[in-house]
Amino acid sequence: MLTAIVYQQDGKTNGEVELNPKVFGARVNDRLLELALIAYAGNQRRGTHATKTRGEVRGGGKKPWKQKGTGRARHGSRRSPIWRGGGTVFGPHPRDYGSEMSAQMKRVALISALSLKKKSDDVMVLENLELKQPKTKELVNVIKALKLENARTLFVVDSMNEALSRASRNLKKYFSIRRASDVNSYHVQRRVKLLIDKQALLTLEKRALGEAVVAEEKTS
Repeated sequence: MLTAIVYQQDGKTNGEVELNPKVFGARVNDRLLELALIAYAGNQRRGTHATKTRGEVRGGGKKPWKQKGTGRARHGSRRSPIWRGGGTVFGPHPRDYGSEMSAQMKRVALISALSLKKKSDDVMVLENLELKQPKTKELVNVIKALKLENARTLFVVDSMNEALSRASRNLKKYFSIRRASDVNSYHVQRRVKLLIDKQALLTLEKRALGEAVVAEEKTS
């Protein structure tokens, strides 16, 4: 039986919870994990970089000097790539770096990412998180109690509330919060530790198995 330790927000343990072996104990598909990283990272790129070729640079229609008799090298246009301010050869042009993955590939990639986290013993389950005030200090105290202050952590919740959103606003670099209905393999792979709210565990497992129909943005 596959299990994970359940923690309270004060750092104390509160038993164990059973994990779905189809989600957290599956075979890791390294190739799909790589493709997922490429796809999700590529879909976030703007691809608006651009350079001008010699045909797009303004000016240079007149021959700089006559072909012979000057002792200088022959040139036909100031737009030539060898001139300062001239065109660029093989420079970058606007392009779409995005790539598509089928729904099944996304699910298998997510399952592989979750299984890899469990295999490395980096999965934790939190009983319930209650903040008295929407302050970063309170959330930091919880993170320290769970001994996660030195690990980049993904916290998966069932739903986001205003207090948690405001308290975590300054901690996004090392403590990221995502709803279980929005989590993908890219989010899981970018973090060292995976902290799952107990109420969100079932939602996450259903999403990984394709039982929950959730709209996923291209750039998520």
